[in-house]
Amino acid sequence: MNFTKLHGAGNDFIVVDARESVHDWTKVAIALCDRHTGIGADGLLTVNTSDVAGLRMGLYNADGSEAEVSGNGIRCFAKYAVDRGLIDIEDGLVSIETLAGVIPARVHLEDGKVVSAQVSMGRPRFAPQEIPVALEAEPPLTDVELELAGQTLTVTCLSMGNPHAVHLADSSIVDFPLEAIGPQVENHTLFPNRINFSVAHVSARNQIEARTWERGVGPTLACGSGSSAVIVAARLAGLVDDEVAITVPGGILELAWDGEGDVSLSGPAVEVYEGEWPE
Repeated sequence: MNFTKLHGAGNDFIVVDARESVHDWTKVAIALCDRHTGIGADGLLTVNTSDVAGLRMGLYNADGSEAEVSGNGIRCFAKYAVDRGLIDIEDGLVSIETLAGVIPARVHLEDGKVVSAQVSMGRPRFAPQEIPVALEAEPPLTDVELELAGQTLTVTCLSMGNPHAVHLADSSIVDFPLEAIGPQVENHTLFPNRINFSVAHVSARNQIEARTWERGVGPTLACGSGSSAVIVAARLAGLVDDEVAITVPGGILELAWDGEGDVSLSGPAVEVYEGEWPE
């Protein structure tokens, strides 16, 4: 099985062309993504044909669970497809089908290769049943209290095509115990489909630092949909303007949201290496 490893701001993925192959992708993802006995990655992306877009992206977390969407994953997927001539570019845009719908990505090329992309992440959704959150409340859910082991945490809940909970901290998040709090939030009884958890600190109206515990993965160096949820939560709280640079452990992502329309996510897409995995 031929594969390519890519990353977007450190959020790394293995990409496999699945258009002419049939596998149990859950098992494949678990094997390939293992950082000790496999290739090592946050997720597996499969390239599939699509009737409604240029290509369809399959997305499997490191634990084998299938996810709806990944902003960093879409950029990596677009780079893989464009660099190999697998997808048509129209006015700088490629269209990619995901479980969250068809997502357009504007690719930026240097010497014929994609170096970065701007992804339309769609409109955030706030209704409890759309996230989903097992809670009866009027949207948006900006002050949801989670009872965790030993403490209460307040989060904003929303969907970016996948579920997110964002905690806005009053000070630097460098020492925030993400590895301890993250799995508690992900598996909290309020979230029937589990949830991605981000902690963020707004340092200026155009600057945020964020860290994310991804559902089915754990702590990652970057999370595109998580960063999208962060700008939405911060703007709902009146803390930021329309355009924000979000610093994550793997680099900087550029986000924009006008408070009503689609969230825009921009960042790098880097190919690391190609290889062959014995089937």
